[in-house]
Parts: sequence; C-alpha cells; structure tokens
Amino acid sequence: MAKDDQVIELQPNIFLLRGEGTASHSYLIKGDYKNVLIDSGLDKNFPKLQKSLLIAGFKVRDIDIVINTHEHFDHIGANRYFQDYALIAAHRFAAIKITCDDRYVTMYKSGDINNPSLKIHLWLEHRSCFDLGNYTLEVVHTPGHTSGSICIYELTRKTLFTGDTLFAGGTLSYISESGSLGDYINSISHLATMKISEIYPGHGAISKTSEGDMQKAILNARAFLKDEDGVEITHFQELS
Repeated sequence: MAKDDQVIELQPNIFLLRGEGTASHSYLIKGDYKNVLIDSGLDKNFPKLQKSLLIAGFKVRDIDIVINTHEHFDHIGANRYFQDYALIAAHRFAAIKITCDDRYVTMYKSGDINNPSLKIHLWLEHRSCFDLGNYTLEVVHTPGHTSGSICIYELTRKTLFTGDTLFAGGTLSYISESGSLGDYINSISHLATMKISEIYPGHGAISKTSEGDMQKAILNARAFLKDEDGVEITHFQELS
C-alpha cells in the first residue's frame, strides 16, 4: 500500500522511506512495543526524512531505536536528530568507528559547523535480536562492504534489510577501506543458506528474487577478484 511515491508500505507496518540523492533509504517498522528506524541517511536529507515520517504518521520522538547497517556517512548522518530520544544501535565494529569519529572510515560529511559527536547506545553482535511484538529482528553480521556491516532479518515475513551488503540484481557494492571481498563472498554465501522472501537494500530497488541476486553478487565478486588488471567490472557500483 503506497502512501506517497517516497513512502511505501512494503509489509503491514513496515515502510520504505526513500533517500534523496546519495542518501540511503530508511526503513520504518512500527512495532507493538517499540518503533524502529533502520538507517537514518544523510544529515542534509533529514528534512525529507522528517517529512516522510510524518506521512507515515510518525514524529522524530516516536522512534525508539535506530539501527545502523554500517558506519558510512550516508547511513548514519541523521543519527544526531534521534540520539537524544532513541537508542542508536550498530555492530560493535561499526560502533567503535562512529564513536571515535573515525572520519576516514565513516566518510562522514556534514555541513553543520557545530556538529555534535554521534552516539551508539547499543553495540550489537551477530544474532542479537529485537522483539517488537509483531515482528522480530535478528542481526546478521555480514562483513565485506565494511567490517561492521550487518543485515537485519525479519523472522516472521522472512525479509532482509541489507544496507549496502546486497542490492537488487546482485550489483557489487564498493568494498571500502575496512572491507574485504573475501569477507563479502563469505557473507553472501551465508545469506544464501537462509530463506529470504524479499530484499530491502540501502539504495535502489527492492528485490523479490533474492536467490538469483545472491548468486549474481557472488559471481561478480569472484570476477572482480580474478580481474588481473584491476579494471572496474560491470555490476560494480560505488555506493557508500
């Protein structure tokens, strides 16, 4: 059920909030107990995110938990608008980079001169869970794009929020300074053992062909490893 071209209800009480430009998408989950936002997007995209939340019937203070899929600026930039009201969560490998303000790794870019330090309240591990009543979210550590990349698996609907780990069509994301193609292949291989109905990525279109997309992603990563000249191959996309 679509409320707006930028706000789409993908499942009952699960909304896609499209990012603008290079900002990541955000995903809103209305839980029985707590409301979750997966990725906050770019700092400068916050006014658009706030408008999308309002379209979905939420204010900033209605968000109880923000889960970051990894530490890049286009996924964490707007955390600062939530961190005084909500718990901010990230994998511990991402959390240390965010809290130490490691801007080389996070690539964080903000036009705000008085930008406050970003906080992480919950340092997550593989298979950490969030019980929202109507939905249960499980953390799957998927290093590759970055060392602290995670996917969020919803156990009821078998949907997977992938951040920049997996895209529709198996597009290979940029492997960043803290990432590894070997880790990436291993992570996608692990995801391929799971029953996944739909993929909700951090950029681009959603996917209902998870099995094929994962196979293509692994093939693209292996092809890139075998590229002796280091030439950029088809299906490689520089997404943060």
